[in-house]
Amino acid sequence: MPRALRCDAVLVQAVIAGALSFAHLHDLAAAAGQDGWKGWAYPISVDLLLVAAWRRLRTSGPSRLAWCWFLIALIASLGANVATAGFLDLAHPPAWLRFGIAGWPALAFLGGTLLAHTPAAPRTEGAPHSGAEEVQPEPVVAESSPAPDPAPELAPAADPLPAVETAPVVPAALLDHARKIATEYRSRTGTEIDTTTLRARLGVPPQLADAIAAQLD
Repeated sequence: MPRALRCDAVLVQAVIAGALSFAHLHDLAAAAGQDGWKGWAYPISVDLLLVAAWRRLRTSGPSRLAWCWFLIALIASLGANVATAGFLDLAHPPAWLRFGIAGWPALAFLGGTLLAHTPAAPRTEGAPHSGAEEVQPEPVVAESSPAPDPAPELAPAADPLPAVETAPVVPAALLDHARKIATEYRSRTGTEIDTTTLRARLGVPPQLADAIAAQLD
């Protein structure tokens, strides 16, 4: 019950604040000569642009485009609220106010079109999934050096010497790619990348991942 009451209080507060902002925008548009239905269309345009920019920020992550139009709509809404508080003579509105009100429809149309049709930038690792799959590099198979021949037997009863395992050869291009991944991981998390994560990002066998990690240290 307390949680339901708290949610209802937030909803009521949002409705009251939205209604006041809506009325202030209408009053400012009407004072600038936009009477009738046009005076009511201005607050709808401002609020819709504000909601569209905020939704773009929530769904596609931060971007300069969404932040730009969010701030433009916020300044238009906040400016109307402040202007109707007695800072401007609405009976004799200044020329710049009439100019801004008259040019707002074109500006809002441009912002809405860009927000709706500009593709969002791909998210980095660790951000919420937005439908685009991350492209993983193709696994690189390193060429291993042939194992050395066993040493000759010194005596009939002596066992042959075990073959010496050699570390796999790491291609220079793969090592450069691994360094870029490690640098990006360090700047994002503040810690060094571990072998398991490096192997998953590169898509290489465990032995090759160990060899790459050893050269990154």
